[in-house]
Order: sequence, then structure tokens, then C-alpha cells
Amino acid sequence: MEDWSARQYLKFEDERTRPPRDLLAQVPLQHPRLVVDLGCGPGNSTELLLERFPQAEVIGLDSSPDMLRKARERLPQCTFVEADIASWAADPRTDLLFANASFQWLPDHPHVLRRLLEALPAGGVLAVQMPDNTREPSHVLQREVAANGPWTDNPEVKAAPRSDLPAPEEYYDLLGPVCSRIDIWHSIYNHVMATPPAIVEWFKGSALQPYLSSLDAAAREKFLAAYTEKIAAAYKPRFDGKVLLRFPRLFIVAVR
Repeated sequence: MEDWSARQYLKFEDERTRPPRDLLAQVPLQHPRLVVDLGCGPGNSTELLLERFPQAEVIGLDSSPDMLRKARERLPQCTFVEADIASWAADPRTDLLFANASFQWLPDHPHVLRRLLEALPAGGVLAVQMPDNTREPSHVLQREVAANGPWTDNPEVKAAPRSDLPAPEEYYDLLGPVCSRIDIWHSIYNHVMATPPAIVEWFKGSALQPYLSSLDAAAREKFLAAYTEKIAAAYKPRFDGKVLLRFPRLFIVAVR
């Protein structure tokens, strides 16, 4: 899959930064030594960590060179590392592992979460937020378009859909035995979008990227046109012509 686009992602920076801000508000730490932003993207979530914990060493980690380039431009005083979360190991001094919308991309992310939580010192915190929207029209329609068109036999397009997240009970049973406290909750955001095509622009920076990355320019345009038509039918304008993007997210804060 081709690299992620920091520019596309940041078109909706304010909306995308609300969930990590809400997650961080529930982190029960005052003076962590080392904080790691797992899947830091262009640095918007890392910036929140630096503001909350100015005395801490803060490291951002991501697998995308373009995201890391933007993050380094934004926060030159911070350390950013290119690495794969699935195989990365935390420094023993780490007091907070923070992850904003990154673990849902890992095939076996629950067990990666368990491994990372077990490696934290007593009192260390694993704080995670993941989109839980695979049943929303935005994602159902992506799968419908992928199943109908000249790209239907493309193996990357076939592999693009994310799996549903496990139920909260599964995270509780997996992580609960190795932590002293765990909080799990859902929040549903209703983001105000200017038009239905704005919803398409939003997902071009995230969930659509695995579908589009293997297509040539002409096929991308056809895919996006078909998706935009379906989005316009599914998300009806409100009184002012704008549309609401319903966006459920799952939050986990586990204390070792």
C-alpha cells in the first residue's frame, strides 16, 4: 500500500483531534517520565501530549514517512521514530502508551495491546482510541463500491475493508487480568460536514486509502465517483444544507 497523505488527513484536523483530546482527559497521570504516541500521524495528537506533560520525554512513532515528515516540521523539538507498532517494544521507563486511531489497522491488535500493556511498569497507562464505524453507511458503501466495478478482482481492494472491532467484553477479558484498573467506553461524534462530498474527502485521508492506493488514476476517479453518489444518497442535507457524519469510537484506558 502506498504511503498515507498527511495533507489529506489534516484537512479535518480539528475534528480528528477531538477524540485524542477526549482520551487524554481520562489519563490518570501527573508526571510521566516517558510518553509514546503510537501511530502519531502528522503530530496533532503528539502536540496534545507535549502540552499536557511538558516535563516528560515525548516520542512519536509511525510507519508513514509522509506523516513523520509533517510531524517533524510541526514539532521539531520532539523525537519521531519510523517503526511498526505490531513489532515495536517499549522502553522500560515508559509510563504512557497513547494511541489515537492506529490499532484498528493491525490484524491482531488485541494481542498487541496485551503485550504492550504487560511491558509497562506498575502504574503505567495504555490509552487507546479506535474508530468503531465499520457498520456505518460510510464504510458499508465503501465495501459495496469495492464489490462492483473493474477493481473487484484486485487483491488489494479485496483486502482493504477493516474488520469489525471486538466487543468491549473481549477487551475487558483480555486486558483486565494484567491491569489494576480499566475503563472502556464508546463516544459517538456527529461531525458537521459542509456537503456529502466532504465526507468523501474525510475518508480519502483514512479508510478509503487502502482501496485507492492500488488503482490507477482513472480507476480511482471511477471508484470515488461511485462512492460519492452513494454517500449523497445516504447522508441527507440538514436544514442548512450541511450533513452530519455519525462517527462511533471506542476508548480504552488501562492502568498496569
